[in-house]
Amino acid sequence: MGESGNSRWQRKKDARPSEILDAALTLFVDKGYRATKMEDIAQAAGVTKGTPYLYFQNKEEIFKAVVRETIVARMQAMSAQLEQLQDASGSQLLHAALEDWWTHIGATRSAGLCKLMAAEATNFPELAQFYYEEVIKPARQLLGHIVQRGMDRGEFRPANLEHVIDMLTAPMLMTMILSHSFGQVPGCCDSITRDPLGFLQSALRLTLQGLQYPVSQDLPS
Repeated sequence: MGESGNSRWQRKKDARPSEILDAALTLFVDKGYRATKMEDIAQAAGVTKGTPYLYFQNKEEIFKAVVRETIVARMQAMSAQLEQLQDASGSQLLHAALEDWWTHIGATRSAGLCKLMAAEATNFPELAQFYYEEVIKPARQLLGHIVQRGMDRGEFRPANLEHVIDMLTAPMLMTMILSHSFGQVPGCCDSITRDPLGFLQSALRLTLQGLQYPVSQDLPS
């Protein structure tokens, strides 16, 4: 029996919020937050001008929904997966976190939201605070938990935890920002843009070399 017209209409209606968010993500990354208008989002999503307001109160709510759908949800899933790896070393967890982040965030269009926030944070402090609370703070807490566990288990040297987190996140931030700015300029930042994951893995290995005890040195009792 064929699908009824009402069923097809309902299925399309249910998909509209996702279609609106997909369109908004592309526009936010390409045009920036300030330059993106609600009518632009509606047009890109293929809906009438008033349709986005049926699901979202305003552009700010759309932006928050985009961040939660594309970044926050993935980070929560990654955190839950890493929590299951109780027998993994700190270095193994950091490599796993990096590869998961790159696959699901860094190598996707949502990475452009980082560059957007870096460029427009001072103009939209409420959104900057939201991004910090929902993305930056949880990411730093996750990395800090992994590093602190490595220190507690004697795998990593004692070090300033906040500084270590900064060293872990700085290459990620730089890669996302460059890929949506100077990385578009031929010949600029080629060593990073040609192989961003390779660059990130190299940066992580160098950081781990500073954190880990030399193999020949006895670990503290």
